[in-house]
Amino acid sequence: MHIMEGYLPVAHAAGWFAASAPFVAAGAVRLRRILAERPQAKMTLAAAGAFTFVLSALKMPSVTGSCSHPTGTGLGAVVFGPAVMAVLGTIVLLFQALLLAHGGLTTLGANVFSMAVAGPWVSWAVWRAASALGASTAVAVFLAAALGDLATYAVTSAQLALAYPDPSSGIPGALIKFGGIYAVTQIPLSIAEGLLTVVVVNALSGRADAVDEIQVLSGGVRK
Repeated sequence: MHIMEGYLPVAHAAGWFAASAPFVAAGAVRLRRILAERPQAKMTLAAAGAFTFVLSALKMPSVTGSCSHPTGTGLGAVVFGPAVMAVLGTIVLLFQALLLAHGGLTTLGANVFSMAVAGPWVSWAVWRAASALGASTAVAVFLAAALGDLATYAVTSAQLALAYPDPSSGIPGALIKFGGIYAVTQIPLSIAEGLLTVVVVNALSGRADAVDEIQVLSGGVRK
């Protein structure tokens, strides 16, 4: 993650585009509804998109044909929900592919599915579960961002394993291989991302309007 241009077989690339498209379409509907109902959320929305762009652009080499980096999608998932992040993540990944040669156009569907769909849904689910269990905002945000980051790389490992099974142990062996390589860099990166996301949410919480947005847009779990 991001998987580089041309690295996936054509059938796999097309399949991940098809898998991602419904989530992006649903996210666009949700985004329009939020902006219509709460136009004051535009600044927080822009901050979430910028946070994702900056963090996910900080790449380091990892698995052949891919790279390792924070994702930055946990913040938007907590504030706006996972559907919106499918749209924001797609925009971020598209700009990075076109302007930074980070990822690619043929692999955009796969990268969207791992970073803008799977990661945010895990972040949101962890946020809701931790909040419902009485965890503090800081703990819930940390777990959401860190585990959402790890989920992105678990999905990317699966994508690569499906495309390039191990000659002797097949897809399971390839999954263990890719996941093990990612773990070296991604576990510390996910912890760092979780801590940074807590800092950003605390900064946003200094604004009364942002507190209200987080409570309403995330489903009103936090009081």
